[in-house]
Amino acid sequence: MNEPAESEFDLEKLFLPAWAQESPSANKYAGFAGEERRDSRDDDRRGHRGPPRGPSRPGDRPRGQGGGPRPGPRPDGPRGDDRRDRGPRPGPRDGRQDHGPRPEPRPVQPLPQISVSILPDEKGLDSLARQIRVSGRAYPLFDIAQLILDKPERQQVRWDIMKGPDGKPLQTLFLCALDDSLWLSEDEAVTHLLGKNFDMFYKAEKTTIEPPKGTYTFVAQCGMSGAILGPPNYHDYQNKLRKLHAERFSRMPYEAFKARVKIVKDEAVVKKWIEDQSTKTQYIVLNVPEAVTLDSREAVEKHFRETHLANLIKPVESHSMSGPAARQLRSPDLQRLLRAAWEEQRRFPLKLATTLSQQFASRGLQFFKVNRTVTHVSVARPRYLDMDDSPVSQGVRKIVDFINATAKCNRRKLFDAIAPAPVAPPPTAPVAEGATPAPTPEPSPEHAALAGDLHWLIHEGHVIEFANGVLETAKKPVIKPPRPEPKPGTPSAPAESVVAETPAAPTEAAATNSETTPEPPVSEPTAVAPEAAPAPVSVAPAVADAPPVADAAPPAAS
Repeated sequence: MNEPAESEFDLEKLFLPAWAQESPSANKYAGFAGEERRDSRDDDRRGHRGPPRGPSRPGDRPRGQGGGPRPGPRPDGPRGDDRRDRGPRPGPRDGRQDHGPRPEPRPVQPLPQISVSILPDEKGLDSLARQIRVSGRAYPLFDIAQLILDKPERQQVRWDIMKGPDGKPLQTLFLCALDDSLWLSEDEAVTHLLGKNFDMFYKAEKTTIEPPKGTYTFVAQCGMSGAILGPPNYHDYQNKLRKLHAERFSRMPYEAFKARVKIVKDEAVVKKWIEDQSTKTQYIVLNVPEAVTLDSREAVEKHFRETHLANLIKPVESHSMSGPAARQLRSPDLQRLLRAAWEEQRRFPLKLATTLSQQFASRGLQFFKVNRTVTHVSVARPRYLDMDDSPVSQGVRKIVDFINATAKCNRRKLFDAIAPAPVAPPPTAPVAEGATPAPTPEPSPEHAALAGDLHWLIHEGHVIEFANGVLETAKKPVIKPPRPEPKPGTPSAPAESVVAETPAAPTEAAATNSETTPEPPVSEPTAVAPEAAPAPVSVAPAVADAPPVADAAPPAAS
């Protein structure tokens, strides 16, 4: 089955501003109906100030009728008498009616004890790594994680059971082999299969039988589902009532469900019940060598458990599915669990960013931090280019000098300043229909050489091109001086061992693509040598599960 195109999203488009991602032909106000505008100046000239206010309380004087005594007798006593002498007010305040005590809130059911992991889709991850290698740009790792969380098509969801100290599962998990759906119990899986794929295993046939004897003028009917249960004095009435409660309203107390049953005296409803009782449904088992007929739905479920349950429903400890398939699960508890895991990652996608860093590192990409906070993924880590000691071409020197001298430099500024593209002459006459348009002028040799030098600088880490297009050069790290040797006769401290810090998983807040210039450069941490070796020793960071993260950040352009 072909995967949706959403799994291969375009980084160049998604990191643009929101207004640039929208279609120019989209009308944001298409769903709003306008109305005629009324000029308030016309109302002012006519003296119209809106409708006059009416009396706010009974007994208040209407506006514009002069000042006279209020109608009705005035209570005795001084004006503004003490409210304590009036007694309590009758009835509730503010005219609100008292409906009795409020019902207690329903208790929140705990989530199933199952681990849910939202992972990037493998096909989309290969597309991401290919775009980063080809473009050479550095993208914030946490922003990529947020882009994956935006669309289910870019995700893989993995379910894992959790075990207790005794090694037994805290919650069972069952997989249906027909549609790869997950369930928390066998009963839920059996009900799902018999409701969705009943015709695959059984065939229902109705046969005419003798109608019930007697005269019936009323029947009982469920007030919520509309199911006709029959007369209350019928021999099968109690069985139908309890069966309907168990199948559809098991969460409601039985007495409350029973109180919703109503007596109906409609002749059409009574006639329909008699017709239903005049037929009998039998179930023929399909895909078996010998014909088997079952008389009731309970017999069908029993036969299904004995014959097909072991082959179609199996307990599993772990299962992975695509993001859209996970959203289509019919188990309400699993849906709540997936929603809780997705909301947690939306607030802070640490788990997804850690998985992304490991997957990108296995595909040859590198990581570094900007201002010690925002982790970026790129084709190379920043590496300072010493043009005094390293022989470089004149074109490379021009690129580095221009980037250092230009604030918020980008490709357009660089190419316009060093190797501007030739301008095509304006057409003298309009192009006729069917005619071949004039060819676009090819780039000059200077333009091609500049593009090649910039490509080499970016892929070597000497120049960093961020997601917003800003170009910056890698700055020279500052080396800390070694410690002075202790004077003779003084007790020497124990020699410090040289330990290379293993970079952990990204722990910063969600990275944002800021167009502001980063802070001044931060020195690269270097390992401190023991006292026996006064010269500084440079130790490379050890490789762990998580990819190496550089602490050096590209500084602000001077």
